Amino acid sequence: MSETRTPRTTRMPRSTWLPVMASRSVLRLAQPPARRSLPGLAAGVASAASAVALLACSAWLITRAAEMPPIMFLGTAVVGVRAFALSRSAFRYLERLLSHDAAFRQLGALRLGIFARLLPLAPAGLSETRRGDLLTRLVRDVDDLQDLPLRVVQPLATSGLVALFSVIGVWLVLPAAGVTLALCLVVAGVVGTLASAALSARSERALAPLRGALADEVLEVVENLDVLTAFGALDARLNRLRIVEDSLRRAALRRSVGAGVQAAVISLSAGAATVLALIAAIPALGTGGFSGPALAVVVLVPMAVFEVFAMIPTALSAWRQVRSSAERVATAVPEQVPAEIPAEISTEFSTEGAMASVPAVVETGAPLIELTGLGASWPGAGQPAVAGVTLRLAAGDRVHLAGASGAGKTTLAQTLVRFLDYTGSYRVNGVEARDLAPSDVRRVVGLCEQRPWLFDDTIRQNLLFARDTASDDDLLDVLDRVGLSDWMLRRGGLDARVGERGALVSGGQAQRIALARALLADFPVLIVDEPTANVDTGLGDRLVRDILSASAGAGRAVLLISHTPVPAGLISRTVTLRANAGLSQGVTP
Repeated sequence: MSETRTPRTTRMPRSTWLPVMASRSVLRLAQPPARRSLPGLAAGVASAASAVALLACSAWLITRAAEMPPIMFLGTAVVGVRAFALSRSAFRYLERLLSHDAAFRQLGALRLGIFARLLPLAPAGLSETRRGDLLTRLVRDVDDLQDLPLRVVQPLATSGLVALFSVIGVWLVLPAAGVTLALCLVVAGVVGTLASAALSARSERALAPLRGALADEVLEVVENLDVLTAFGALDARLNRLRIVEDSLRRAALRRSVGAGVQAAVISLSAGAATVLALIAAIPALGTGGFSGPALAVVVLVPMAVFEVFAMIPTALSAWRQVRSSAERVATAVPEQVPAEIPAEISTEFSTEGAMASVPAVVETGAPLIELTGLGASWPGAGQPAVAGVTLRLAAGDRVHLAGASGAGKTTLAQTLVRFLDYTGSYRVNGVEARDLAPSDVRRVVGLCEQRPWLFDDTIRQNLLFARDTASDDDLLDVLDRVGLSDWMLRRGGLDARVGERGALVSGGQAQRIALARALLADFPVLIVDEPTANVDTGLGDRLVRDILSASAGAGRAVLLISHTPVPAGLISRTVTLRANAGLSQGVTP
């Protein structure tokens, strides 16, 4: 068997190879459909309009009552004050209930949509992504997108409509006062927005990236605390964390300054509108039916209008933060899966009829998997990481795949479980792998990784992850097969915890737990990637023997990937991935 490949290349950052999802697509996903958002918007407009009408009605009632007219002339105004007071609260409650329900429902759909787009990339397509920053994007930044309907769209629509209706209403009472109110609203909106943008726009856009950077730094310190302490690098790392935290604090402070200036502009404009209305109203008093109660209305209504209008500059400030979060989420979510990552087949039928499925029974002696001229590349790499591999694995085979570090052994393992796509031919039980859903291939071909992932839970839960119907007897039996039964009993039984990412167990024990999990899943083909990488030589030899013994079975094939020798009596053959002057490699028996 032979293989020819080009030298391995460094993987490029995801931003250089992955077409990102447009931020406007993320924003469209964050905005609830009209049938859900319009009821909340209508309730919000009704609540804000009731607040303005309440002040107008109250001003007219108090002023008119001072003239001591017969009570029947005040009855309508009294009822109006009570009605507007109750409706303001009722509509406010409905607005909160309906708008938040729509936003939260949409947020759930948005989060599911983002995870659905990310799943095809995992794990190979996310290898260059910093985990802390990715976590911030998928949690905090996605949460911030709920502000689009709640703090951007709804406030802008509500404030704009109520301000427009109020200007029209005041203009009907006194045209000059309506004009002054409109001018003050325009000045407040323009000046307040420009002042806020000048002082805090950059900070608002920087908040989301700085939160991601801070999460990265905290995660690095927490996860590598022992190494940083051992090498005396903890103080330098903590200093970097303080620098990032200080940058985040300054950005938040600048945003607060902008909000304060914005509020000041709104307050000054409200006062100016009141003064200008008074200047316009006093000369008109007593002419054309313009009375004292009407003067009170046109003078006091601007106060209520500006209270509602104050949401507009705040909404524009929230828009800058939402847009920044949308851009960060978009860069984490691909529009298209890279060619190097296999697409999950989600349909029941292919273009050629019924979709192929993995045969449940394999004929005696027939190869479980067969590779012919197989090649694979990492996303963004200019050259293939492995190419021209020809290999057959039949039921009962114990094959040792050897080779120096960087020879492409792990790349081959990732390809066999369909984390990476391939060129050439890769047949599973006689069916071409690309005609199968990757998840179906992984029901036949299982992988014990070099660094197995253990959940921060009990031994029982880490095993049930492979087969949730397994009984305790099944779990005890598989632990005995991998040589962990005595250790498990000493630790307190199946309910003993393994710690975050297996922090409470050794490297060899983690490998054995991962092997037990794979055996419990009963994969017909089992790939074990560098099981001795994290243990010393003596324990490594014993671990290899235990792995091959535990996985023995007439119907299972094992591909053991290791750069160290394996005793010949434990394996059926050895194939070597060998570099030749850095330009080619060979796989030879």
